[in-house]
Amino acid sequence: MEHTATIAQATETSIVYLTKNYIRYNAWANTTLVNWLRTKEESVLEQEVPSSFPSVRKTLFHILQAQQYWLSIIRRDETPNINWEESKTLEEVFSAIVAQSEEFVAFLDSMSAEQIDEKTMVVSPWFQSDFANFEYIMHVVNHGTYHRGQITTIGRNLGFTDAPMTDYNFFNIHGK
Repeated sequence: MEHTATIAQATETSIVYLTKNYIRYNAWANTTLVNWLRTKEESVLEQEVPSSFPSVRKTLFHILQAQQYWLSIIRRDETPNINWEESKTLEEVFSAIVAQSEEFVAFLDSMSAEQIDEKTMVVSPWFQSDFANFEYIMHVVNHGTYHRGQITTIGRNLGFTDAPMTDYNFFNIHGK
């Protein structure tokens, strides 16, 4: 019985570590991507190309919206009403995604192991789920990784050949 408790304790610690490290990775990757994008012409970043979100700016805005949504769910806040896409400059979107990513890190740093493992019921017009908070956090980071890849591909289509490395292993070796 004692051996089982030790395994459960180690697993919980591993999940907490991974969850917090993964959200730090997300903030680092978003900041790295934004810093790279800041070196590009704004007019090019607004250019539309065939993709699920037609421009770099619109894809970044989608990542921001998703992160805000999921953080509000985990905090059990009201879901934010985000409808300012057209009124924000590209630089404001850059700053907002970096700040929001850091806000997510700070919130997770304040969570206990029990809170990270606690289930949260989500009822929306699109789905219903009742998962542990760490599952939602993994989703947020995977979602961001997917769309950062899209931004890199959009950039490639716009002629950018110098995209930064933003994968998780690179972060663990060089980004911390």
